[in-house]
Amino acid sequence: MRQTLPDGHFSVLIPARMASSRLPGKPLADIAGLPMVVRVAHRAMLSKAAQVVVAADDDRIVAACAAHGVRALLTRQDHVSGSDRLAEACQLLGLGHEAVVVNVQGDEPLIEPALIDQVAQLLIERPEASMSTAAHAITLLADFCNPNVVKVVTDARQMALYFSRAPIPWWRDGQSAASHLGKNLEPFTQLPSPPPLRHVGIYAYRAGFLAQFPQLPPAPMEQLESLEQLRALWHGHRIAVYTTGQAPGPGVDTPEDLERVRAAIRA
Repeated sequence: MRQTLPDGHFSVLIPARMASSRLPGKPLADIAGLPMVVRVAHRAMLSKAAQVVVAADDDRIVAACAAHGVRALLTRQDHVSGSDRLAEACQLLGLGHEAVVVNVQGDEPLIEPALIDQVAQLLIERPEASMSTAAHAITLLADFCNPNVVKVVTDARQMALYFSRAPIPWWRDGQSAASHLGKNLEPFTQLPSPPPLRHVGIYAYRAGFLAQFPQLPPAPMEQLESLEQLRALWHGHRIAVYTTGQAPGPGVDTPEDLERVRAAIRA
């Protein structure tokens, strides 16, 4: 029998740090009169989460959140990843081992509340999984070949087999003659069928696993691909993948991204 996710069964944690090489002070970037991290939190509050908490590394983020009715915790500045920051936040909140926590990135001001619920729901339905995440079908060949677009391959039960910046699954018979001669930067002439999946950077964890995760040794493939989720697979943990029917709104990594999101919200 399918378990249904009741309101208030999970928490949303939003890691936020001031240092950003491409967009300094990113959490406080103004978007139509609100700091970006506040906009993310307000979107998350429309989900079924019992609480939405920002895990910040700077008093200025905490103050900005408090000014707009968003709960925020001050965490250490020396965390090497968002997962480490969330593990500390779970301790500060006193969350139990089985508590479900959804990590919503602090640079996703257009995040869909329904997607947050769906990722949390999936983790409840899959007790064999330590994490859940999301993906959507790739519709552009350029995205399939772009190393900045992370791809995921799943098994028959929608468990992740691998995440990569490379175009996976590799289509053996879909290469152009030009690519064999090194004249084509894109190795394929069209997308394979069924369409490959683009990974969406939202995760749900059980708090107990989140406490263990930063202690796991980094995986060689994680370091090669620069993808932290590969550490979980390397150590034998399963990641369930929810496939959404539409691409999420754009995140903010650069000043150009910020302008696109500002324009979208104005529209």
